[in-house]
Amino acid sequence: MKTVILAGGSGGLGSAVSRSITEQGFKPIIGYLKNAERASALASELECRAIAGDISEPAVRQDLVAAAKASGELYGLVVLTGDPARVPIEQASMNDLLESMRVNYAAPVLLARDFAAALNGADGSIVFLSTMQAVGIFSGSTTYAAPKAALVHAAKILAKQWKVRVNVVAPGVNAAGMAESSVRSGKYDAFLDRKVIPRFGKPEDVARAVSYFLEPDNYVTGQVLTVDGGLSLKM
Repeated sequence: MKTVILAGGSGGLGSAVSRSITEQGFKPIIGYLKNAERASALASELECRAIAGDISEPAVRQDLVAAAKASGELYGLVVLTGDPARVPIEQASMNDLLESMRVNYAAPVLLARDFAAALNGADGSIVFLSTMQAVGIFSGSTTYAAPKAALVHAAKILAKQWKVRVNVVAPGVNAAGMAESSVRSGKYDAFLDRKVIPRFGKPEDVARAVSYFLEPDNYVTGQVLTVDGGLSLKM
């Protein structure tokens, strides 16, 4: 059975992706940073392993790859980790910018590097999770969107450089994950009122996009699929 590492695979979006790829016939390996109880419950449901730790740490990346190799045929990597980094650039410190770069860009790229090395030339697929803010231009998003935009560019470079397929899913305003609290607060209700988007996104929207990129013998690489209801086209 082909295995897929899901870094951040137990969160609001991650759990939907984990369930979706299991239905596709893949064996998930769930990586998580916090909320061990939630991760354990999902791993029990899907009959897979859950690995705790920060993917910026080499040992954690090694543990994820080793668990995937021990569970089947190493095949896929989905990196759902990130931090909203909501500090406005006007108030951001050097540490704020570097921390966002570490979490939203450097750690995902390093995990992809280690995963690709472990594949050793075999067929495989990497999917990064970015954001519509890395595709469209949104005021106030510098601290978060710039590292995520760097991730998009890195994916294209790696898709050209490596044999493994590398693609990006860029979610929009989603009623789960990092945007969930903002959606619940009514922050984005104006988008619905003005009919800018037909509805808020669902975790399943993102899961379908990820599942597409993970399909074996997929003919697509180096691409970004923006899953935002068209919001980034209208702002």
